[in-house]
Amino acid sequence: MFNDFYRNKRVLVTGHTGFKGAWLSLWLKMLGAEVWGFSLPAPTDPSFYEVVRSHAFAGDVDGDIRNPAQIAATLKAAQPEVVFHLAAQPLVRLSYVEPLETFHTNAVGTANLLESIRQAELACAVIIITSDKCYENREWEFAYRENDPMGGYDIYSMTKGVAELLCAAWNRSFFIPNPKLGPIATARAGNVIGGGDYAADRIVPDCLRALLAGKAIYVRNPAAVRPWQHVLECLGGYLWLGARLSAAGKTSPLASGFNFGPGPAARHPVREVVEEILKHWPGQWVDGSAPGQPHEARLLTLSIDKAAALLGWWPVWDFPEAIRHTMTWYRARHEGGHAGLVEFSLGQIEAYAESARRQGVGWAQAAPATDRR
Repeated sequence: MFNDFYRNKRVLVTGHTGFKGAWLSLWLKMLGAEVWGFSLPAPTDPSFYEVVRSHAFAGDVDGDIRNPAQIAATLKAAQPEVVFHLAAQPLVRLSYVEPLETFHTNAVGTANLLESIRQAELACAVIIITSDKCYENREWEFAYRENDPMGGYDIYSMTKGVAELLCAAWNRSFFIPNPKLGPIATARAGNVIGGGDYAADRIVPDCLRALLAGKAIYVRNPAAVRPWQHVLECLGGYLWLGARLSAAGKTSPLASGFNFGPGPAARHPVREVVEEILKHWPGQWVDGSAPGQPHEARLLTLSIDKAAALLGWWPVWDFPEAIRHTMTWYRARHEGGHAGLVEFSLGQIEAYAESARRQGVGWAQAAPATDRR
């Protein structure tokens, strides 16, 4: 996978205790990387991080992305060749409660990381993970492309747009002119689901909590349409972008923003997500929509033409498959106990990679001998 690029590479993952960061760290370890993590403690209990903690990391740093001194010390210790930045306050609704904390984590934290890399003059490739919500969302049917304007109705979405602008400014001002520094790219994904997510105010974890408690699932926004994708979809895009960007350099078209969202067929209202979940774990749901709730976008989708054209990347698992693999993981944990969850999770990565190989996705194919890196 990924032209065997990550074998013996030193890779720093910020936000490694979060849902996506922990899955990314596990996959990197599987690929033979020396994985360092930098993050606050896991934001939920239980978490996917606790499953992989003893398996995945060469270095596991309890640090705050808002603290430049902690970032600098970690960079000095890890000397990363690739950095994946996922540390963030990831919840829209929480940004209404903690707007300044969200801004300082998502926007200033990104600037802290870029500036720390600049000061250390590290030649690493830097992949900054933002969000599909970074775009100025007009809630139209058209899919957003990478050159569409940044924006954000709510604080969370605004901070992700700001992070994109920060990356572009630091890249032009500092990284491109300095030959000692490496390339920067940004990545945006859709609504990610998968086993091991226990965050508040996300529909799949909300469903799981209700099902485990034997209660009806309370759905606050059943008509909202989202682009749903399994967590391994976007992570495969991030990993392939990191591998290709490292070889191509900072003046390449790859040193830019990329959407790693699902295809158009993966756009479904929340009610259909719940109904698909209930096919795998029987229960009931109730409509909890009511006036006066904080604003949440009702329609948002991404164009993935650029990733397909430049990286040979596209989604692998369709909507029912994504739900099935997600619920299979939760049942393995909560009905089968904790034993063997690392192996079970690695098995899901292997199954996903095999599906990608069969479908001809670029990162899953063997590279010609003259193109191996």
